[in-house]
Amino acid sequence: MGMSVGATGSKGGRRRRRGAPRYSAMADINMTPFIDVMLVLLIIFMVAAPLLATGVPIDLPQTKAAPLNIEKKPIAIAIDDKGELFLMDQPVKVDELIAKIQPLAAGPDERIYIRARAVNYGRVAEIMALVTGAGYKKVALVTEPEKK
Repeated sequence: MGMSVGATGSKGGRRRRRGAPRYSAMADINMTPFIDVMLVLLIIFMVAAPLLATGVPIDLPQTKAAPLNIEKKPIAIAIDDKGELFLMDQPVKVDELIAKIQPLAAGPDERIYIRARAVNYGRVAEIMALVTGAGYKKVALVTEPEKK
């Protein structure tokens, strides 16, 4: 009738406390999924970025906007296809443009319209810069309604 002293009923003869986990908690973070997601996002942005940078050719002067209801005749500068200027349907030189706008405008908050079609963009930008440089900050480009 012999009794074994070392056997406690657990495997391998190790003693274990009750309720204690068999393995301790792992304190490391697995970075592999994070890196995989970041690489996929990087590839997506590398492919999509050149597509967003290219422009689409459009014809700006055609719009569906309704005409403005204005009581008084607005100050309008027209540029014809030769680049000549007209202020309120009267021909004017570039040097005299600001001097002729000042008596017509109520102040620097007066809206000034620029009409141009089939004109060099540089010419339109030059006239807009001249008008805004004189202190008129409300400069707008006029478009024609879309023809049906």
